[in-house]
Amino acid sequence: MKVTDIRIRIGKQAEGNERLRAYADITFDESFVIHGLKIIDGQNGLFVAMPSRRMPNGEFKDIVHPIKPELRAEITKVILEKFEQENNAQVE
Repeated sequence: MKVTDIRIRIGKQAEGNERLRAYADITFDESFVIHGLKIIDGQNGLFVAMPSRRMPNGEFKDIVHPIKPELRAEITKVILEKFEQENNAQVE
């Protein structure tokens, strides 16, 4: 699968979540899109969280996620690169 589009929405932090830096949408092969990925500032730097929902026990469960670690790494890489570009463009 080839990433054909990434859209970043910076500054849309959820109320009470200072660590949330942006939301992202990613499109593959111009035919499949995943909305609602989150760029979060964690203890070890920025990371990309997959869309999730809260389960009855309070735990969050991803509702979409890559099976192979290589794909997760690629998604994280391209989204964080795009985030840095967008973030730098806002500062200028």
